[in-house]
Amino acid sequence: MDWSQLVDKRILVTGGGGFLGSRVVARLHDHGAGEVLAPRSSEFDLRQPAAIRDLLEETHPDAVIHLAAVVGGIGANMDSPGRFFYENAVMGIHLIEEARRVGVSKFVCLGTVCAYPKVIPLPFSEDDLWDGYPEETNAPYGLAKKMLLVQLQSYRQEYGFNGIYLLPVNLYGPGDNFDERTSHVIPALIRKCMDAVDASADKIVCWGTGRASREFLYVDDAAEAIVAATRLYEGSEPVNVGSGVEVTVRELVEVVAAETGFKGRIEWDTSKPDGQPRRALDVSRARKEFGFVAETPFDEGLRRTIAWFRETSGSAPPQ
Repeated sequence: MDWSQLVDKRILVTGGGGFLGSRVVARLHDHGAGEVLAPRSSEFDLRQPAAIRDLLEETHPDAVIHLAAVVGGIGANMDSPGRFFYENAVMGIHLIEEARRVGVSKFVCLGTVCAYPKVIPLPFSEDDLWDGYPEETNAPYGLAKKMLLVQLQSYRQEYGFNGIYLLPVNLYGPGDNFDERTSHVIPALIRKCMDAVDASADKIVCWGTGRASREFLYVDDAAEAIVAATRLYEGSEPVNVGSGVEVTVRELVEVVAAETGFKGRIEWDTSKPDGQPRRALDVSRARKEFGFVAETPFDEGLRRTIAWFRETSGSAPPQ
């Protein structure tokens, strides 16, 4: 089946109502997809094999883009490692098996940068994925998602099942999860700084040392990458999806503080973990295989995200 054009394709997007999924659905429509289906978890509980079978029998998709996941920051991963492992693993394993069983022509699976070993040379190359154990605070989540790569590769070998696997870095943008208990680092910091401004607080306290680094990708760029891979990539090897730009957490906090108007003191709680020491991806394979290059500069994406949160939360603009 030719995937370069999507006009005659029926595509099922799990997690299609979420932060990333809603953008992917919009991009698929922009690229002329014949039909895009994005049922909610309240309709089909992907943790239940019977619900997955019902979903596929009802929708008859040509392709599945699997974005549904249980996710969160370091704190959420540490609080619920069993849930993060089980639910992410069981959703993906059963969905891949049932998609194979009913003859889905293409399966696009999103992995996670958390699958990489804790310490490897930068930038992270896809070839280094198996060179060590993931960082402990998010290893259950990372390993659950990593097993889906093994499943897809073994299914390709045995059944000829066309499954591809993408490894995105931390995403951010308008519409992100800003819940203080479960959010990732960028929305957590934005909320912390905005709350401090609103309360006229003279300091904020951040986890770790600030020396850890991360790579961030604007959510609309991530959606474009996923659609490009759906159209153009047919390989068995995993592909990094990122910006290729490394940012330390200390630098991130300083930028967020400046953009939100927080002028107080920044303290570091070194009793809390940093998580993985450094993250930055080699993004050359994505450029070579399906022409993806991130377009949104980090500062611009951050400003858009802060502006969205300020507008939706009612926080006052910086003075």
